[in-house]
This record gives sequence, C-alpha cells and structure tokens, in this order.
Amino acid sequence: MSALEKTMHLGRLPSRPPLPGGGGGQSGAKLRMGPGRKRDFSPVSWNQYFESMEDVVVENETGKDTFRIYKSGSEGPVLLLLHGGGHSALSWAVFTAAIISRIQCRIVALDLRSHGETKVKNSEDLSAETMAKDVGNVVEAMYGDLPPPIMLIGHSMGGAIAVHTASSNLVPSLLGLCMIDVVEGTAMDALNSMQNFLRGRPKTFKSLENAIEWSVKSGQIRNLESARVSMVGQVKQCEGTLSPEVSKTLVEGIIEEEEEDEEGSESVNKRKKEDDTETKKDHPYTWRIELAKTEKYWDGWFRGLSNLFLSCPIPKLLLLAGVDRLDKDLTIGQMQGSRSCCNFLDSSQVYRAHWWISVRLPWLLVS
Repeated sequence: MSALEKTMHLGRLPSRPPLPGGGGGQSGAKLRMGPGRKRDFSPVSWNQYFESMEDVVVENETGKDTFRIYKSGSEGPVLLLLHGGGHSALSWAVFTAAIISRIQCRIVALDLRSHGETKVKNSEDLSAETMAKDVGNVVEAMYGDLPPPIMLIGHSMGGAIAVHTASSNLVPSLLGLCMIDVVEGTAMDALNSMQNFLRGRPKTFKSLENAIEWSVKSGQIRNLESARVSMVGQVKQCEGTLSPEVSKTLVEGIIEEEEEDEEGSESVNKRKKEDDTETKKDHPYTWRIELAKTEKYWDGWFRGLSNLFLSCPIPKLLLLAGVDRLDKDLTIGQMQGSRSCCNFLDSSQVYRAHWWISVRLPWLLVS
C-alpha cells in the first residue's frame, strides 16, 4: 500500500481514544465515583452491545452441535472473534461497541465449544484441532461456499485457536489474523502455575452480582463495564437451585460475607462437611466450564504456536503488553525483518487495541 493510500484511510478514522480517567494512575471508574458511592455490579444484557444473537447448528460425525454467536454490523468484512479459556463471546462486548463505532465491518463473536451457551455432543474434546474445525464449520454453516472476507481475532486460548484455524486453511476467505496477549514461550511457562490459579478461585457464587464483584476486585477483569456484561457467559446457575429472580435476594458483598463469617471452629468444621446439595443451595452460581479438567489439551494449544503464526501467509497482527513478552522464535522473526505484520503495544497502549485494529483493518483490505 502506498503512503497516500495509508494517509487516506487514516484520515477517515477518529482520533485515538483518551486514556481512561484522564491518566494519573487511577481508573476512570474511580475518578467518576464520588466519595462514599458504591460501584454497580449488576449484570448488563448482551443486547446493549450486540445487535443480534443466533444459534448456528453444525452437523458432524457425532451429531448436531449448536454454537452461540453474537453479531453486529451489516456491511464490510467480518471480524470473527474468539475468546480466551473460560470466557465467552460476551467478553468481546465492549470491544464490539468500540470497533463498530469506528469502522464499517461486521462482528461475529463465537462461544467456543464447552463455553458460554454453545452446546456440543462431545463437550470434553477441547483439542486445538477440534476447535479449529469448529470455527471452519461455523463459517461454512453461516455463509456457505461464498463467505465474505474474514479476519480472525483471538485472545489467549482463542488466539491459539485462530492460528490453528488459519494454518489449516479452514476459512477460505481469510484476509487477516490477529493474536492478542498470547505467545508460545510465556504461555508454556504459565501452564505450570495454572492449576494453582484455578484452585484459588471461588467454586461458587451467591449471585451474578457477587460473581461480577469478585471478578473486578480480584483483578480477573479490570474493566467493570466489561465484567457486568461478560461474567454472565462465564458462570451458570447450579442445577436445582433458585430461579434468577429469587436468587437476587441472596446478593451480598464479598467484604460483608467475610465479616459475617465469625463463627467458632466447631461450626467452621461443620461447614466444611456440608454436602454438594447444601453448597449449591447457598451458592446458586458456578463456573460454566471446569478448566482444570482441560489440562491435557493445554500443551496442544500453545506448543509450536509462534512458528505457526509466523508461517501463515496472510497479513498478521500481534498485540502484546510489551516486547519483553516475545519468545525466541518471534524475537528472531522481528530481528530478521520478517514480512509478517507484527505490531507490539506496551502496557500503556493495550487498552487502545480496538483503535489499533481499526487502523490496520483498512490496510488489510487493499494490501
């Protein structure tokens, strides 16, 4: 693309979004809140961010699988969004609203198998090969033999699946690939401590509000707005528990719950012996997927990922929190001036990912 074409495309884009809260190290939410005001942890509906929701039925050798997708936009290339492990398509809600307001495109956010509202026959098979085939099958079911130009964008596990999908040529109209916050070297190193992280999470929550509050206060989700819409896709109601309307009466703050737990050692020991039924009665929400049971697939998601990414013969974006996150293969590729279109954002710029993609996407369309 010529410098003139780049200038023309950039001129059509809005300016970069401001720093949250205007800088100063404080979050925008804290700056907007006056002293003594409590943050709102109530859930928000998906339809405030997406235009429509659809269940795509895919037929395969095991029967019929149903994949939940959320869509926005009616014209332009398709950005097919793949979420990270344990998350759902709703994790892209805030991103979708931001990107749709900046460029002409279509958004398709997909609940991967065993995540969100997607229902598959073999829910225990989370191999990279199977999930990559799922992506290709969903595209075929939606668009038939003439799919529109598609850009795959994946975060963490979703980024790995996007690379496996691209390298296997499962999306014939693929025009670009974007991998966010995942590198083979650092991902493989992190797997050693993943089980400890999962064991440290609460097993159940008293309400959706309680789950949202935990996600924000624990730092799992740093954006309160995103937490309010996306945690609905990460937790589910335990079987045989109260209805969502009745369960709202169980809402209690995390801090308040800890303060009330001042019983003696005898009652504490008694609580530990409660059976699963009682636990579910008191805590009506639990995780939709038990990530600890997927450990046997983790290696297959990430091993060899960097070379696969670099070898994909399409324009590529790599968004990281800093160049220090690069592993050996990507560092060598960068130093050798690889033709791969890799861009690295430092930690102060990561929140502008939607702006960065909106700048690069027009270039992909005419390159």
